[in-house]
Amino acid sequence: MDFDDDRLGRARVRDTAELDAYYDELAGLDAGALWTVANKIEPWYPRPESVPTHWPYAKLRPLVTKALDLVSGDDAGRRVVALYNPERRDLAAAVGLLYTGLQIMGPGESMTAHRHQAAALRFVLEGTGAWTIVDGQKLSVGPRDFAITPNWTWHEHGNEADDGPVIWQDGLDIPLVNALDAPFYEVHPDIYQKQEGVVNSSLLVYGAGQLRPVGDPWHKNHSPLLAYPWEPTYEALLKAAKATDGSPYDGVIMEYANPVTGGSVMPTMSAHMQLLRAGEATLAHRQVGSKIYTVAKGSGSSVVAGKRFQWTEGDIFCVPSWAWHEHANASRSEDACLFSFNDFPVMRSLGFFREECYTDNDGHQEVAA
Repeated sequence: MDFDDDRLGRARVRDTAELDAYYDELAGLDAGALWTVANKIEPWYPRPESVPTHWPYAKLRPLVTKALDLVSGDDAGRRVVALYNPERRDLAAAVGLLYTGLQIMGPGESMTAHRHQAAALRFVLEGTGAWTIVDGQKLSVGPRDFAITPNWTWHEHGNEADDGPVIWQDGLDIPLVNALDAPFYEVHPDIYQKQEGVVNSSLLVYGAGQLRPVGDPWHKNHSPLLAYPWEPTYEALLKAAKATDGSPYDGVIMEYANPVTGGSVMPTMSAHMQLLRAGEATLAHRQVGSKIYTVAKGSGSSVVAGKRFQWTEGDIFCVPSWAWHEHANASRSEDACLFSFNDFPVMRSLGFFREECYTDNDGHQEVAA
C-alpha cells in the first residue's frame, strides 16, 4: 500500500504567509484548520506513542522491598511501585491506556478497603499469604495465581503469612478511565469490609469451568469467578499441548474466561496464559491493542518492534498497539509460560480490533479482524 501523504486524498496544503496569518486569526478564537493536522491525527496505521519496554524483576525487586521501610501501607493507601512507559509517564501508563505496578505487603499487613471506576487485576509473583476481599468475598491466592477486581467493587488486600512479604502485579485500566473523564473513587465507610461466606466461594461455585450452577442468577458484566489458581491453569496448558500444536504466533495459549459467557473476565481487559514448549520460537504477528506480559515460568526472549528483550521469571515487558512481536523459549528441556493482559475487549467492542501475521516475503496477511 502506498503511504505517501503527498497524494490526492491526503492533506497536502503548502504554507504561505497569507495562510500563516489566517492560522493566527483562527488561533485567537481557539480554532484551527484541520488540514494542518489531519495527516497526524488520521495516520495510515496505528503509530502509538508507547515504546517497547522491559522491566527486569531482579532489578526492581530490591527497590520494591525497600518501600516496606520507607512508607506505611496506611499512608500510601497501596504500597506500589508503578511501571511507566518512557513516553507515557504523563498518563501513568505502562503501554497505551493500561497501567501496571508491583504492590508489596509485609507479613501480617492489611490494606484498607476502597472502590474505584477503574477495573483491576492481580498476578501474584511471590508470597504465601496473599488475600483479597472483593465485595465481601475473601480470596486466598498464591504465586502465579490470577485474580480480578471488577470496577466499582469494594476491595482490600493483605498478607496473612509471617514468613515474608507478598508481591503481586497490579493491572488496571486507569489511563483509559481518565482519558474518558470517568473516574470515581470511594473509601469504604467502615474502612474494612466484613467477610461474607467461606473463603474462595466464587472458586468453589464456578471453578469447575465446564459446569454452571442450575438456576444461576448471575447477570453482571464481569466474571463471577474472581480467582484463577495456577495449578489447574498450568495443567490445562499441558493437556492442550498433548492434543494441539497451538498457535504459530503464541504457542499454546488460553484466555482466562468468564464461566457464564465464555468471554473475557472484564469488559475492558482480558488476560491470557501461554505455554512455549522447550526450544519453541513463535512467528511474528501484530494486533490493534496494547499488551503487558509477565514471565510466569522459565526464561527466553521476545522481539518487539525490532527490539529484543531477554526475560526470566518475574520480568515484565509491554507490546504497544500494532507492534510486531514474537517469542522464544531459551530452554531445550523445560517449558516457559507467559501471563499477559490487554485491552482487546475494548478494541473488539468498538470494532477496532485486527491482527496480521508477518510473512517471509515481507508481505502482510490478515489473520483476524
